Amino acid sequence: MSQSPTHHIRHGKPSRRIIFYSHDTFGLGHLRRSRALAAALTQGDETASAIILTGSPVAGRFTFPERVDHIRLPGVTKLADGSYVAQTLGLDIDEITSLRAGLIKTAIQEYAPDLLIVDKEPSGFRGELLPSLEWLRDHGKTKTVLGLRDVLDEPDVLAAEWARKNAVEATEAFYDEIWVYGDRDVYDPTKGLALSEAARARMHWTGYLRRETTDAGDLPEYPYVLITPGGGGDGAAMVSLVLEAYEKDPDLSPNAVLIYGPFLSGEVRDAFDARVEKLNGRVMAVGFESRIEALFVGAEGVVCMGGYNTFCEVLSFDKRAVIVPRTVPRLEQWIRASRAEELGLVRMLDEKRDGMTADAMIAAIRNLPYQNKPSAAGADGLLDGLNVVIKRGNALMDGTQ
Repeated sequence: MSQSPTHHIRHGKPSRRIIFYSHDTFGLGHLRRSRALAAALTQGDETASAIILTGSPVAGRFTFPERVDHIRLPGVTKLADGSYVAQTLGLDIDEITSLRAGLIKTAIQEYAPDLLIVDKEPSGFRGELLPSLEWLRDHGKTKTVLGLRDVLDEPDVLAAEWARKNAVEATEAFYDEIWVYGDRDVYDPTKGLALSEAARARMHWTGYLRRETTDAGDLPEYPYVLITPGGGGDGAAMVSLVLEAYEKDPDLSPNAVLIYGPFLSGEVRDAFDARVEKLNGRVMAVGFESRIEALFVGAEGVVCMGGYNTFCEVLSFDKRAVIVPRTVPRLEQWIRASRAEELGLVRMLDEKRDGMTADAMIAAIRNLPYQNKPSAAGADGLLDGLNVVIKRGNALMDGTQ
């Protein structure tokens, strides 16, 4: 295991350096979570800085907090058959993985972080993080944390996936602590994993990561429901259903503000834009909003998919929400939404129970004003994540854990 932290001197004071690893082959979730954590851990300490290593193709479209930067790893794309290829470089998957692994290791060696926080994948994409973890174990004084969201997948499916990736072994061998960005009473993402008692003793349940907004932005002046499929890559069905609801019911209100997300493909979006145009202003659509928090604040309610970051925003801004979870390729969103509905935090539109019909969506939107807000079910008590992360991160870097 790692030893006491390395202190870097900057302006006469010990500085803290943090690296976040976020494999990000698809979607926005890992990058947005890392960005929120980096902001929390560097805020209030002018000597602290952080680098996010990310494979997200849209990383450059985000603004990053002060003293936080990112290194964009060459991107990979998952094909329909489950295999991966390089997004742009024409390399085979082994070559692109080797290139990414080398960049990661160089960044860690040169930046010499006091703390490494790895998002979700203990050994990284296709094991690309292992050379760096082995080097840190043998040479570095960096503390290492595996960060897990509240839900990963069904226990049996997750156990098989982690066995295939030797992820349990990596977790046992390389990580000083495991942080779960959720609440034990909501769900245990490690249920079904063969982690040792020693590893489980290193687990800390942080609570969910509270989101804030400092920029009001240009908000509509009329009441609106916010429609967001997250990154958008798998949100076409939900978006289409919302549009169908407004098409079928000319009196459906309030109006909708629709954020497609950066990954909604061009032809699909063109077809949606044509439908939006015919609704005569009842639905306003935009492609990507990096400051979506402001739109949450102003919304009367939210219709969304069930990703981790969106769920944190629903809780943080105390918004009545209807979650339409995806069920493939994993049940993560459905598990999160069903548990949240059981706890009274949100309403879920379930394909098997409610049916994915325009009438079901109309009823859900019409019922939004009559739902309880998440705060009525105790949401505020679930949102201590960033405070706990700051406390645990400082303890690790100070060597006082």
